[in-house]
Amino acid sequence: MKIALAGTGNVAKRNYIPCLAAQEDVELGYYNRTSAKAEAVAAEFGGEVFDSLDALAAWDPDSIFVLTRETDRRDLLSALLDLNPRRLFCEKPLVAQNGQEDVREDDFAAARDLLQRAKAQGCETAMIFNYRFFDQPLKAKELIAARDYGQVNNISGLVHYACWSHAIDLVHHFAGPIVELTALQGAQVRGEKMAAHDVTAAFRTAGDATGTLIGTSMLDWTFPLLELTFNFQGARIHLRDLDGDMEVLDHRSARHETYAIARDRSRWQQYDDSFTKSILAYLETLRQNDPPPVPGLAGLQELQVEAAIKRSIATGRPVDLDADLPLGL
Repeated sequence: MKIALAGTGNVAKRNYIPCLAAQEDVELGYYNRTSAKAEAVAAEFGGEVFDSLDALAAWDPDSIFVLTRETDRRDLLSALLDLNPRRLFCEKPLVAQNGQEDVREDDFAAARDLLQRAKAQGCETAMIFNYRFFDQPLKAKELIAARDYGQVNNISGLVHYACWSHAIDLVHHFAGPIVELTALQGAQVRGEKMAAHDVTAAFRTAGDATGTLIGTSMLDWTFPLLELTFNFQGARIHLRDLDGDMEVLDHRSARHETYAIARDRSRWQQYDDSFTKSILAYLETLRQNDPPPVPGLAGLQELQVEAAIKRSIATGRPVDLDADLPLGL
């Protein structure tokens, strides 16, 4: 299996290449605008370096991992689609030309155009969204399947902007797509890391669950940066960041359960593990010729929500996502 990497910076080197290089059935190919970076990675992990995107595509990889900065991703994806690749696997957010802390409506429009092109060409797209592969969401999915908690009725979340796109994706993952939304924005720019206006979004999903998400940069990094509560018909599940505990209030058994995350691994070791699990799950779908675990559509749906938030703030009105910001796929 041939895996190409377009972008060999710190994210690629830390979160992707060690896992990929450890797979016996994977050949690696690299392209970077700064060829010395690609050559350094190849010297450390093995693989072939290509001096252009054309050469990378001519190698005919099974999938191309798009691992550049989000500010450069739109142009790179467009250039790759010109070369008719079989599959593209993208970092998140799919497009964010001003950085992930400032996703705008035109980012959604650009991403939609790219995925429409990919679909028309028969190019399969996939996303990372590694928070789905943390221990807590995996355990929650296991419990939901085993105990049949029924549909989600309500969702609430308090989220640092470092985790914002992941929180939106987790809402979709557990409760289905958001279809209506209204948002408010704080007057002041706050925070030191990823400084931005606070935002509160109230929403309704396709399954008629209602919820709120608060986005902020004012959460201390010592403590959880993401807290999500899902109120199902048969239980309430509270997820807390990367290294916190998960609480389950089971309505049928009247039990209050706590699932502790192993404390022998740091927050960032668990973060790295989530990438490994995401990549391995994706590679297995390639081996079996199955659909990807997280399709490119998930990346577009996340940007659709961010675009709806920006539009609601600008207009002071609710946004019907399907009518006002259609996915077009």
